[in-house]
Amino acid sequence: MATLNVLTLSDAEGRRRQEVLRRGLLGLRPDVVAVQEVTRGPRFDQARHLLGPEFTVVDLPGQSPTGAGESLASRWPLGAVAALDLPIAGSSHESVRATALAAEVLLPPPLGPVLVVHHRGTYQQDLERAREQQAVATARFVEGLVAPRPERPVVLLGDFNADADAASIRFLTGRQSLDGVSVRYEDAWAAAHPDEAGHTFTPHNPLVRAGQMPLERGRRIDYAMVRGGPHGPLLDVADCRLIFTEPVDGVWASDHFGVCADLRLPHHPPGTWA
Repeated sequence: MATLNVLTLSDAEGRRRQEVLRRGLLGLRPDVVAVQEVTRGPRFDQARHLLGPEFTVVDLPGQSPTGAGESLASRWPLGAVAALDLPIAGSSHESVRATALAAEVLLPPPLGPVLVVHHRGTYQQDLERAREQQAVATARFVEGLVAPRPERPVVLLGDFNADADAASIRFLTGRQSLDGVSVRYEDAWAAAHPDEAGHTFTPHNPLVRAGQMPLERGRRIDYAMVRGGPHGPLLDVADCRLIFTEPVDGVWASDHFGVCADLRLPHHPPGTWA
């Protein structure tokens, strides 16, 4: 499963970039991918162009005036789909809302159905309080969905726009509570590479230096996470890697590097003895 911010098509030679993205995704062959800043409309559907007709694509609530937004795409059939769209209390930015999309992905055995959730945190660096509220809203949303079947695996994907030490990420990974709520998701990158920074938004990428945050020092803000229960995560991280980390023929795919996680069932169900 993968997440990738593709950078709005109108920025940084988007037509050239999207061909790099299309070829890269074709080679990657993800089962599920969360895409951000993707353009979808009656005249041009970038998600379809990048992923092909075999993917089912569903959108998060909200879309920018340019037609860019967030989508979740699956190579496998979908079951129930649910959306979250709530205002953020006290925010002076009308566009800052708590939005997420959850889709039951009907994966083949041995995994079987998995609930995949696309979450997005607001990008403004000075709005961590809003990202905290967004994370809590998504966590509550997910807990409500899994309440009838708490053993169902959940994967959380997206551009959370917060580094690993931010309160919103500390909350999601079980290192602190927020607003009286506590959850615990395993960070796939940290599980596979505990000693590596894994920056996904970095000045190593010239599109970051050329963009709206020219003094960016480098952060890991894009995530794949696995929900845990009382006895830990319900899926094991077999591998996690960054994608689109180098240019192709001089063209960088995006200002973000993507994250791709390979997941599998544990050797025996958490909460039981082998």
